[in-house]
Amino acid sequence: MVYQICKYVFSNSSRSNFQFHKSDLRYSISTLFFSSFQPQRSVSEPPIPVAQYLINHHQFSPEAASKASSNFPFLKNPKQSDLVLSYLKETGFSHSQLEQVVEKFPNVLSVSPDIIKPKIKIFQETGFSSSDIADIISAGPWILKRSADNRLGPSILALKNIVGSHALVCRLLKSSGWFLKHDLEKTMMPNIEFMKSCGISSEQIINYLHIFPRFFLLKPESIVDGMKRVDEMGFDRNSRLLLQAIRTLCSMTVENWELKLNLFRELGFSEDDILVVFRKCPQVFCVSERKIKEVTDILLGAGNIDISYVVKHPELLIYSVEQRIKPRLGLLDILEEKNKLKTRPSVSTILKMDGKKFLERYVLPHSNELGRQYLASWGS
Repeated sequence: MVYQICKYVFSNSSRSNFQFHKSDLRYSISTLFFSSFQPQRSVSEPPIPVAQYLINHHQFSPEAASKASSNFPFLKNPKQSDLVLSYLKETGFSHSQLEQVVEKFPNVLSVSPDIIKPKIKIFQETGFSSSDIADIISAGPWILKRSADNRLGPSILALKNIVGSHALVCRLLKSSGWFLKHDLEKTMMPNIEFMKSCGISSEQIINYLHIFPRFFLLKPESIVDGMKRVDEMGFDRNSRLLLQAIRTLCSMTVENWELKLNLFRELGFSEDDILVVFRKCPQVFCVSERKIKEVTDILLGAGNIDISYVVKHPELLIYSVEQRIKPRLGLLDILEEKNKLKTRPSVSTILKMDGKKFLERYVLPHSNELGRQYLASWGS
């Protein structure tokens, strides 16, 4: 075949009186022989910056686009991204909710709508409205990564069996979508059954689900161990604070728990004092060591107060130093100096009082003496 090509080239060149150099000949043969065998390279569009795409094509705010692009800088298939965002918008997501979804889960831009649709469908089939679905998923868009049949459907059903109504399930998922991230059959379900066996009512459990949802997703052995330690401390199982006590112990390591105990000892609390504080207000042990020390020092310096007073009113250790304790005690000092108090109320009375009631009783009646500047800076 090469011979025939050469013959064809030379014969044509002689007819046209063209003189070929060797290099020209090699180039001509190479072109004729190899051109049909070289593969054609497809020209693909270069990736485009995600921030640019979101701002120009979907009118995202620069802030939202910047957050999304920080972990997902380039987009290879903008047409597919258009389909995903259009589908979510048609499902009921507002513009701000779309921004939330993409900010928290930018990889959604590279997911096919066919993968997302079954997840949305599970919510629709179990009675969630379009606005409910948008609220839940925009708060936790990682939900779109979960299996519709193996995780989302069973979890929604389990929650409904526990709380008893679709409305409560919806409220629960809006406050915390974490329940859809875990296998509830291995965490929440056995935890709740154990709590009930300890005498904790369903009403208490449901209320606590809304306040501390992640507590119920701990490993069952952690909850069992927490209950064992609570029993060893002589905690009354009929106490309404039992769940709070278990959660407190489960929230820290044994080492951190010992650090808290040592702090109380250093401040002058006896072993019995510490147990009484825990039984009365377990939440105190979740407060930072710095704050416990600061509040204790303030209370002991407030006059006629000793450790026994703090043991009697341990909830005082939880209150904000800057927003409640210092402003209120400072106000009493001012009113006492101006002889505006017939009798000085107790520290516990002042600090436990509702903010509105405190304002009406001790602030507004003395507004002239206190002055506008003080009133403007007064904390609740």
